[in-house]
Amino acid sequence: MSELEPLAPAEAKEMFTAQRSGEVSEKTLQGYHYRLKPFVQWCAQEGISNLNNLTARSLHKYRLWRKEDGDLKTITLKGQLSTLRVFVKFCEAVDGVEQGLHDKILIPTVEDEEAVSSSILEAEQAEKMLEYLRKFEYASKRHALFTVLWHTGCRMGAAHAIDIGDFNPENQSLSIRHRPKTGTTLKNKQSGERICALSEEVCETLQDYICVNRDAVKDDHGREPLFTTRYGRMHRSKIREMVYAATRPCAYDEKCPHDRNPNSCEAATYTKASKCPSSVSPHDIRRGSITHLLRNDVPKQVVSDRVNSSPETLEKHYSQLTEEEKMEQRRDYLDSL
Repeated sequence: MSELEPLAPAEAKEMFTAQRSGEVSEKTLQGYHYRLKPFVQWCAQEGISNLNNLTARSLHKYRLWRKEDGDLKTITLKGQLSTLRVFVKFCEAVDGVEQGLHDKILIPTVEDEEAVSSSILEAEQAEKMLEYLRKFEYASKRHALFTVLWHTGCRMGAAHAIDIGDFNPENQSLSIRHRPKTGTTLKNKQSGERICALSEEVCETLQDYICVNRDAVKDDHGREPLFTTRYGRMHRSKIREMVYAATRPCAYDEKCPHDRNPNSCEAATYTKASKCPSSVSPHDIRRGSITHLLRNDVPKQVVSDRVNSSPETLEKHYSQLTEEEKMEQRRDYLDSL
C-alpha cells in the first residue's frame, strides 16, 4: 500500500479540476466546482485540513450535513455525492486518501418521478407576462429574452449562444449554432444545431430590441451577441437571474398569490427573485413552451426537431399533459383516419 501524502481539500479540488480540464466541457468543469464547493467548506468547518484524515464516517457526517439543507432536493444531493465519489477516487490515485474510500460513499436512491421536475410556466401565465411586457416594456432586454425563450422553447445555453447574425428577419428565422472555438456551446453540440421559424410579431420585437435597447458591444471573441450587457455577451447566470425576476407575479402586475408584503418579501429584490415560490427558471419556460405546443396538437416529431429533444425525452421530462389530454389527442388522431 502506498504511503499517504498530505493533501489539503482546496488543493485537491484544484488538482482534480485541472486534471479533468481538456477532457470535459467548461460547463462540466463549472459543475464540478459548484458540487465540490460545499465539501471544501465543510472540511474547513470541521477542521479537516488534510484529506489523509478523511474516513468513511466523516464522509457520512458530510452527507448528513448536506441533507440538513431543507432546500436541497434528493436528486441534487445525489449529483453532489456522485461527483464527490469521483473526486475521492481521484484523491486515492494521488495518494491523498486511503484506497477504496470512494466505494464507501452512500449515494441516495432517486425514484423516477422525483427525477422528473413538474415545475412549469403555464401558457396562461406566459401570455400574461408577454402582454405586460408588450405594453410596458416593449422591446426591452427582458421582453426580447423572454420572447425568444418562450417562442422557440430553446435551452438557456442556446439563448446565450445566439448572435445578431443568427437572426434573419427577412426569412423570419433564428439559427442556433454550436461554436466551441469562440466560447459558446450547445448541450448536444453539432446535433443541437437547427433553424427555428419565427412569427412576424417575434421578428418585429427582436428588430426593435436590436435597434433601441441592445447594448452595442462585442464579446471576447469579436462576435456580436444577441443578448448583451454593457460588458459583452450576457452570462448564463444573468439570463437565469432575469428570468426569475421577470416571472414573479408582482413583476407583471399580478396580485401576489402568497399574500406577501412587497416591502418585506425576501424575493422582492432582483438578486433574490428565485425565492419567490411562483418564479420559474429558464428550463421551466422551455417545459411550458413544449407542453403548450403539444397541447395544441403540434406533431411530436415537429416539436422534437424544433427544441432539439428526442420524442422519448419530451414524453418523460417535458410534456405535462394529463392522461386525459393524451387520451383525447389519441382519439382525435384515430377519428381523422
